[in-house]
Amino acid sequence: MNQNNPIQIASEIGKLNSVILHSPGQEVANMTPENTEKALYSDILNLPISQKEHQHFEAVLSKVSKTFQLKTLLTETLDVSGVKSDLIHKIYNKPDLEFIIPELLEMENGLLCSKIIEGLEIQKNTLSSYLNRKRFNIQPLHNFFFMRDASVSIGNEVLISRMAGSVRYPETLVMNAIFQNHPEFKVNTIITPKLLHNYKTQIEGGDVLIARDDILIIGMGARTNQFGIDALINYYKSQNIDKHFIIQELPLTPESFIHLDMVFTLLDKDNCMVFEPVILKPGNLKCIHIHLKDGELVQINDEKNILKALDKLGMHLKPIFCGGEDTWNQKREQWHSGANFFSFAPGKILGYARNLFTLEQLSANGYEVLNASDIIDGSVHPDEYAKCVVTVEGSELARGGGGARCMTMPLSREKVEW
Repeated sequence: MNQNNPIQIASEIGKLNSVILHSPGQEVANMTPENTEKALYSDILNLPISQKEHQHFEAVLSKVSKTFQLKTLLTETLDVSGVKSDLIHKIYNKPDLEFIIPELLEMENGLLCSKIIEGLEIQKNTLSSYLNRKRFNIQPLHNFFFMRDASVSIGNEVLISRMAGSVRYPETLVMNAIFQNHPEFKVNTIITPKLLHNYKTQIEGGDVLIARDDILIIGMGARTNQFGIDALINYYKSQNIDKHFIIQELPLTPESFIHLDMVFTLLDKDNCMVFEPVILKPGNLKCIHIHLKDGELVQINDEKNILKALDKLGMHLKPIFCGGEDTWNQKREQWHSGANFFSFAPGKILGYARNLFTLEQLSANGYEVLNASDIIDGSVHPDEYAKCVVTVEGSELARGGGGARCMTMPLSREKVEW
């Protein structure tokens, strides 16, 4: 990695140089039917199966880029002078948690890293603790293997998300600590204010797509609101940066529409994956184009849809339909992240093997369908194909509510020649 420019993301499709992943751990096993809603899940996952699926996912990415593990980065960040105490106090300086701070400060950094992510159980060694119905003092971060949500690289900076669910707030503090303090990074982080015009701001990485260095596509729905988007636009105004924002309103239900990348992802210079009912038949869902120039808002208007807006900006994309042409199959496969693809080079993507009708559509559009196992054992390599989709098993991972893009936090990509 270039030490002078560790973060370089100017598109969703440029050849991947490096990416952060987090393998599901004990935090996933610590879920119960009772806490799934609070954890933002609709079901509990089988840890061994999800770990095996994620191992294949990581093994494929390791063949084509440098991969970093979140826990390694966090442990190394905690080794930096002053970071450990600062992070502990930021996360746990609350009336009901202050008492555990001394214990955390004494922990070895590797163990502390595990407890921050996997949770710290209450020791039933007093009457009060014995009668406490809670199991954990530190709640497990069940969602952290969906690395995209808590932060997103834009250009040579990192946007730290303002999460809709308070249960995920510690994830953002962890990512901010890594990017501001880890010796490999130390980059500028964009922190949106908690409030804008006295309203709560929300913006999450799954809703922020970097179409081109001058174009951001942002979903506005259950997890990202207009105040979070306005806060990001205000930041770019303050930097006198020219940028186009294409804002796509999303349905608030069902839960499979939580982020834009669940209905729209970029695959190549001329292809995108769409969930047709939301992206091309949006009904009352608005698509809005905002243009900043020299730090001033010079344009704000409605567009028919994302593709029409991009077409006006010189990005001509042919849509490929998640689930194919049949609306029944579209709904079934979108539910299990059938539109959520991750590009590791132009026209070379990763997705779940379970979405057969979507894979048929990709094949019909020139994408060779490859199995992750063949990539891992060296039987084939993506470089041998002009376009390909590498399929990973994801029957368990998909039940967590995300796909290949959700599980990645890219750090650096090569520039795309448009």
